[in-house]
Amino acid sequence: MTDVHDEITRSRNMSAICGTNTRPELLIRKELFARGYRYRLNDKRLPGKPDLVLKKYRAVIFVHGCFWHRHNCPQFKWPSTRAEWWKEKLEGNRGRDQRQLSELQELGWRTLVVWECALKGKLRLQPEDLFEQIEGWLLSDTSKSEICGSF
Repeated sequence: MTDVHDEITRSRNMSAICGTNTRPELLIRKELFARGYRYRLNDKRLPGKPDLVLKKYRAVIFVHGCFWHRHNCPQFKWPSTRAEWWKEKLEGNRGRDQRQLSELQELGWRTLVVWECALKGKLRLQPEDLFEQIEGWLLSDTSKSEICGSF
């Protein structure tokens, strides 16, 4: 199947996809700040430039989109066009994520991945439940965790 857009339009559409300051990321940042947590954004000195770095807790939080990071949930669907290219791209993203999480843990950082499906879609968590889980993780000694929608 051919693309419905010409090359210039497709390029413009793809370049508009943001990697930082996404809606899910902003929601988490706003609520954590309201609860008194202070953090740094996208620290380039750390592997993977984590979305949030909470130095006081030696913790980092990544907010991952289910499509771009290939989460095994109902929000993720394999694209039907250019299947091989997308498979290579998304598998590469997933492999890089795993390497970066391992590197952070080797450096003594605790890691949390909050998946997009925890924040939107039919199976999203209630906001209070989500933030209780994040806060519970921050105050615990757990080194690695993930939060996703209830599926």
